[in-house]
Amino acid sequence: MKRLFNYIIAALILSSCGNSGNGELVGVKKREKFYQPDPFGMAYIPMGSFTMGVGDQDVPYAHINDPRTVSVSAFYMDETEITNNEYRQFVYWVRDSIARRKLGEINPEVYLVEENKKTGETYDPPFLNWKADIKWNGEEEREALEDMFLPEHERYFRRKEIDTRKLFYEYYWVDFKAAAGKDYSAGDPVNAGLANRPQGLKDRSLYVRKEIINVYPDTLAWIHDYAYSYNDPMTERYFWHPAYDNYPVVGVNWKQAKAFSIWRTELLRAYLNSKGNAVVNEFRLPTEAEWEWAARGGNSFSAYPWGGPYTRNEKGCFLANFKPLRGNYVDDGGLTPVIVAHYPANDFGLYDMAGNVAEWTNDAFDESAYNFTWDMNPAYNYNAKDSDPPALKRKVVRGGSWKDIAYYLQVNARSYEFQDTAKSYIGFRCVQNYMGRQKDDNPARASKIYN
Repeated sequence: MKRLFNYIIAALILSSCGNSGNGELVGVKKREKFYQPDPFGMAYIPMGSFTMGVGDQDVPYAHINDPRTVSVSAFYMDETEITNNEYRQFVYWVRDSIARRKLGEINPEVYLVEENKKTGETYDPPFLNWKADIKWNGEEEREALEDMFLPEHERYFRRKEIDTRKLFYEYYWVDFKAAAGKDYSAGDPVNAGLANRPQGLKDRSLYVRKEIINVYPDTLAWIHDYAYSYNDPMTERYFWHPAYDNYPVVGVNWKQAKAFSIWRTELLRAYLNSKGNAVVNEFRLPTEAEWEWAARGGNSFSAYPWGGPYTRNEKGCFLANFKPLRGNYVDDGGLTPVIVAHYPANDFGLYDMAGNVAEWTNDAFDESAYNFTWDMNPAYNYNAKDSDPPALKRKVVRGGSWKDIAYYLQVNARSYEFQDTAKSYIGFRCVQNYMGRQKDDNPARASKIYN
């Protein structure tokens, strides 16, 4: 009787369990609902297929952008290039994090979070306390932060300024190709990665890469880009003066653009975690295919982002900031870079996909990349080391700039620059993959069918 009683109790418990699904496969119940809002300042780019590459005459007859049909997933893209003021937020964050770390050595109770007061968990190393204001002028604080400023013999008119050479950002990323046994940067393209897999399966830190990079733009790009130029005012004012806040940031190399994308991801994820919300996909530089699809704005066979074959509108006004005619730079309304979104957006809502400043993409440059990359979300990545020859450090640059002729403004035109160089005519913008298939999917209907 006792055994029978136990069976009855067990049956009652199982029958009353809300997650049992009556023996059917129904998935885990009470999962959190997820809705992905449009990221601030970004436009939604739907998935699609298009003919990537030259659609008209190959002017230089270079055969580096032969036409092919490719397909890309849905994603978000910044409506404009990253501006000086947006990139300055990154620089200030790095500056303040260094300052808090130094101040934590003399006053850890204020500037460091060493313990979770709710759970009693201790943090080693402690977190920086971003709620604490930095006191730059206190006697103790001033002494602790002194080495962040220029030494006295380097100061101009005795102005006390931050030494930008010390603004280093430390970040980490996972080398998924190495984890998959495709370590293309290790000499042997496959076996080097496979040799590390047994160890990596036991300790995944083998595939975690650490990078430390100075984040301050190369403001001298305005001088060293030209043999004979009068760009001293831009060198002295362009990045930090409020007049240029909404101009595209330049003087940022490919590595710095990548670091910015990772910082932007962590900034958003930290906020979402603090609110108990699910995280979203990371920000990153666009692939070549994503950039070209976005630049076309749904106009598959047009030469320019605005959907036509000409650089002027019906009123005779130029539609981008570039080098028109035989060098009449000001005829389009700008001499060097102009404020972002000065010209009309394309049909995807993106500004300055042609002209103003050219833009870094995530892809490494290879003349024949179109011939060996896949036709679905094609990408060619190579993590070049400092010791690699220059040819392996080439990264694709798209869109043309204020100094380029109209040919380089075409959506299919390809160029490159070296990943560790910064130019006064190259900026960047970020993308973020959409979570799911397409924005117009109906989650309520899917929930009804599958749950």
